[in-house]
Amino acid sequence: MEVFSYSFILLLPLILLPLYFFIKFNHQNKHNNPPSPPKLPIIGNLHQLGKPPHRILHELSQKYGPIMLLQLGSIPTLVITSAEAAEQVLKTHDLDFCNRPPLAGPKRLTYNYLDIIFCPYSEYWIEMRKICALQLFSVKRVQSFAVIREEEVSVIMDSISNATDPIDIYKLLISLIDKILSRVVFGKTFQSRDQSSDGTLQDILLETMAIISGFSASDYFPTVGWIFDRITGFHRRIEKCFHEFDDFFQQIMDMHLNPERQKSSHEDLIDVLLKIKQDGSSTVRLTNDHIKAILWDVLIGGIDTSAVTMSWAMTELMKNPEAMKKVQEEIRSHDLGVKRMVQESDLDHFLYLKMVVKETLRLHPPAALLIPRENTKHHVIQGYDVYPNTRILINAWAIMRNPKYWDKPDEFIPERFENRYADYTGGQNFDFIPFGGGRRSCPGMNMALISIELILANLLYCFNWELPNGMKKEDINMEESSGLSVHKKYPLELILTKYLVKLPKQICCVSSNGVMFLGDGPYVMCDASNIKEKLLLE
Repeated sequence: MEVFSYSFILLLPLILLPLYFFIKFNHQNKHNNPPSPPKLPIIGNLHQLGKPPHRILHELSQKYGPIMLLQLGSIPTLVITSAEAAEQVLKTHDLDFCNRPPLAGPKRLTYNYLDIIFCPYSEYWIEMRKICALQLFSVKRVQSFAVIREEEVSVIMDSISNATDPIDIYKLLISLIDKILSRVVFGKTFQSRDQSSDGTLQDILLETMAIISGFSASDYFPTVGWIFDRITGFHRRIEKCFHEFDDFFQQIMDMHLNPERQKSSHEDLIDVLLKIKQDGSSTVRLTNDHIKAILWDVLIGGIDTSAVTMSWAMTELMKNPEAMKKVQEEIRSHDLGVKRMVQESDLDHFLYLKMVVKETLRLHPPAALLIPRENTKHHVIQGYDVYPNTRILINAWAIMRNPKYWDKPDEFIPERFENRYADYTGGQNFDFIPFGGGRRSCPGMNMALISIELILANLLYCFNWELPNGMKKEDINMEESSGLSVHKKYPLELILTKYLVKLPKQICCVSSNGVMFLGDGPYVMCDASNIKEKLLLE
């Protein structure tokens, strides 16, 4: 009997093992997992990723389908390149898919997720989003900064009006957006912001975006990845950026708290946040770290993305001279009255300009891959099971170039938006989502759009633009570089010539150089970028 007992114990694993595999096999067959490329042990599909990632994932999706499951290290990752599936994630089941996965770089840079971009979904996030929506990014608040935007645009138009060398369009635009946002956020611009021996705040911003979009082993192997991040120096880079940002923000906040400070003519964003902190009007007790995290969001989400979008817009217009001619004629045919430049009150008249911006955002979205999400519940998306804690990547670039939704999807055709309803966050049609959608859509969208339209309108009104060195439109390189925003791999350099306004002789144009009468005849020719005012001669 004892021998039988020992024999039974030894044979039990042999009996249970096949039973275990039989049950597991049948259990798996009951689930409908999305198609997946073959994967390697440990690293899964990481070896298949490359640069630029939105194009690599698009190529994989063409083989495995618009809903594809990758195993990136130990993280199951669902890649979506379908508007219908995106709608289910961003709208139908938005509440269960609006969490953010834990990411090493953003966690440290946002003071342990005190911001709103990378903060996990929670009551805290809801309150902070409400504060930002009402106090920082509301239509009223955005309009209150109109004077700042118009003043900075006017200054930059004057500064480049006599340029004879080719202008690097991206550098011009990021400098301008930097100055606008600095005044909006901090109340002043910083002509020399050497916060460290390594460079300016712009350099810190670019390094930070490289970190966020770069490879962190902790993001794919949460248990042991931190070891590799320290060996590779990734952790050191994060700490360096964090302390440079923190020192800069603390310096600016101390300046605002100084009772002898000479206040600017408008209430900047730090003023607003400090007021909320002091009066306790929020259910969240704001600390300096909360304020710094929100300021970090505004800078990261506002400066580079807007400059990149405008750089692509100018690139597409140079490659499509008919569209350039059409948008310039629209702007220049509008009566600006006594103003020497386009102001925000004029923008509603420029319908074709708005189509140009939409078409640029369709072809070159600020974030080709929307910031990752993570689901909290099991859902069936387009017939496939998606389990909790799956990372969700929505390839906005691929969706907005899909021939299923767009005719001639790779061509720049602003007119396609003439009779097509398309808001910026999906709404009813999720084939156009340059700013994401649902609860996690970009809160600074209105501020970004008004700046983009105003700057482009003035660049196109005041100047004519040509390619240097006899280049033709076919010579413009359209290659992309990888990053949080998809930059042009090679900068766009253009030569400007002043646009001369042709006015009746009875109109006298006064500029900083005095009265301008160029040429004879019944007309006065005036430099559009330098008209201070127009006077009717008696």
